[in-house]
Amino acid sequence: MAKAKIKRLYLIPILSKALDVIELLEQDNTPLTLEDVYQRTNISKTSVYRILKTLVHRGYLAQTPGGQYRLVSRPRRLRFGFAVQSAEMPFSEAVAQSVTAAAAASGVELILLDNRYDPDVAVRNAEEFVAKRVDLVLEFQVEEAAAPRVAHIFKKAEIPMVAIDVPHPNATYFGVDNFEVGYEAASILAHYAQRQWRSKVDRVVGVGFREAGSFVQNRITGAFDGIRERFRELTADQFVQIDGRGMRDASHRAMSAYLRERSSAEHTLVAAANDTSALGVLDAVREAGQEANFAIVGQDCIPEVLKEMRTATSAIVGSISHEPETYGPRLIQLGISILRGYTVPPYNYVHHRAVSPETLGEIERERRPSEKIPARAVAVGGAA
Repeated sequence: MAKAKIKRLYLIPILSKALDVIELLEQDNTPLTLEDVYQRTNISKTSVYRILKTLVHRGYLAQTPGGQYRLVSRPRRLRFGFAVQSAEMPFSEAVAQSVTAAAAASGVELILLDNRYDPDVAVRNAEEFVAKRVDLVLEFQVEEAAAPRVAHIFKKAEIPMVAIDVPHPNATYFGVDNFEVGYEAASILAHYAQRQWRSKVDRVVGVGFREAGSFVQNRITGAFDGIRERFRELTADQFVQIDGRGMRDASHRAMSAYLRERSSAEHTLVAAANDTSALGVLDAVREAGQEANFAIVGQDCIPEVLKEMRTATSAIVGSISHEPETYGPRLIQLGISILRGYTVPPYNYVHHRAVSPETLGEIERERRPSEKIPARAVAVGGAA
């Protein structure tokens, strides 16, 4: 005799338990303590605690001063706009992954648009966010000249904005302390010159990004000040600035032009505005056969730069980690706080730390779990 076919139920146990809790509170229509819920459901106390805390976090429950839980009217889901600096920039992509994960965990709807490292696209994206009626915008746009135009669009629409890494008028700032990260870069460069070149330094080059304005330029200012403090014999004419626009090809071209006018025997320290520029400088000095006379430090600790540091022979001797994995949770919470009317600081700085070949293992151990995070599941678009 054939066995009876058993019908499978595709259920999610923890979700069923959460619904049991909601239905219990709805049925009683009075606040209940954790102990009340535990006693009246067939759920472990640990699971009850985590379910209640999650439902409070997501806005389905409120907790009274006495520790009881009650159902509340579910608020409309918040909608954030997030303008990505560029989908082609590794650091920008790391920040986007962090923000996407944090928004999903907090129940915030996230609309992503790609600024494509282009100020005109950033302006069109701002207009699209207004058309989509977002509640708040996280703006990652690096050109200072475009900042007032972007900010004006949001101000006129009464949409609050958080500006990432480059300040915008009327916006809350979130990002690195640019002078401090530049000063940290100087410490790595100075240590290398003292150890490898016996403190013999002929030239210091800052590879900046003029369009990003004075705020990002402070990365170079901080690096130069840090070098001057450690090598007081260096004169003003030994410090040189070139513009790499934060891009690999532009930095490559600028450094190649610089090298054609300089002696190949000069020991040169290079502070780059970001790691993408640092890689462009590296390309140029390798082509010229001058890598042994250069020490380069960038910003962001992107994977390709970490790979260079692992070789122990690369001219890239360090980078400053801005810890992009921390951006998402802090940005989403900052946005929620602004919309709830809480007072927030005008400047919100991220943590940073210097990374060199000697300390590389520590950051790689910490990043290893994040490699398993799946690609973001929301569409990334751009203005047409």
